Amino acid sequence: MSESHKKTAMSYLFILFGTGLMAFAIQCIYDPIGLVTGGFTGIAIVIKTLTVNIWEGGIPLWLTNIVLNVPVFIFSYILLGKKFVGRTLFGTLVLSMWLYIIPTVDIAGGDYVLAAIFGGLFSGVGMGFVLKGNATTGGTDMVAALIQYKVRHHSVAEIMQFVDGAVVLMGMFVFGIRPALYAIAAVYIVTKVSDAILEGFNYSKAAYIITERYEEIAHILMKELDRGVTGLHAKGMYTGDDKCVLYCVVSKKQIVTLKDIVVKVDPDAFVIVSDVREVLGEGFQEYRDIPS
Repeated sequence: MSESHKKTAMSYLFILFGTGLMAFAIQCIYDPIGLVTGGFTGIAIVIKTLTVNIWEGGIPLWLTNIVLNVPVFIFSYILLGKKFVGRTLFGTLVLSMWLYIIPTVDIAGGDYVLAAIFGGLFSGVGMGFVLKGNATTGGTDMVAALIQYKVRHHSVAEIMQFVDGAVVLMGMFVFGIRPALYAIAAVYIVTKVSDAILEGFNYSKAAYIITERYEEIAHILMKELDRGVTGLHAKGMYTGDDKCVLYCVVSKKQIVTLKDIVVKVDPDAFVIVSDVREVLGEGFQEYRDIPS
């Protein structure tokens, strides 16, 4: 199997695994307790509750998810093209499959705090893996993309927040204010966890070093930390002197050593340290490790 085929297969495995976790959170945590966290699955939970008297147990979540997504996919295909739809169709279908297979069991035992925390964790990890597979699960993100096609002055993220907010508001009218507040907390946890899964937990540090002894400091950093150092040409606006600003990206563990080296060589150096969310390249995450 070629490298590209392995990456493609890994992407689909990510989507399959991620949607399974998301479906588990929906079926066993959100649905039993009435937490509507946005998306088409949130609408499905509302519809299931409202149709209990006309459909035994209410209309199943998997069925509502498919029915709502069909017209969205059709319009997306017409307006945005086949490439946009791609793996998202697979993600939507397998999510509906998991919703059909996984039974509804209230593992939170009616506890809203546990439901918000663990529902957010499972959903966040699941969403992170789906996004690592370069896909989504359809729903409101595709609706947002369609709206943004006509309303260009707003981003997809902004429109998604509005649409998901409307779904949470819908859930509030059906289940009450308390579940809606916990749903908002769950959405926050989902966002943070999915970002961590997508970007990795090994955040790095970037250092800008302004010093007169830049050559000596750069040499020591490259030798002792085994990290590349870039010299940026700059000009001091107060003195008018030309400067060389050193730029170096290191791991969190190495930032202490970097500062010790700089202070030891030049106590008057000016150092700026900032967080780096993702670093690709030699010494960090390799490009070949990223699913495509």
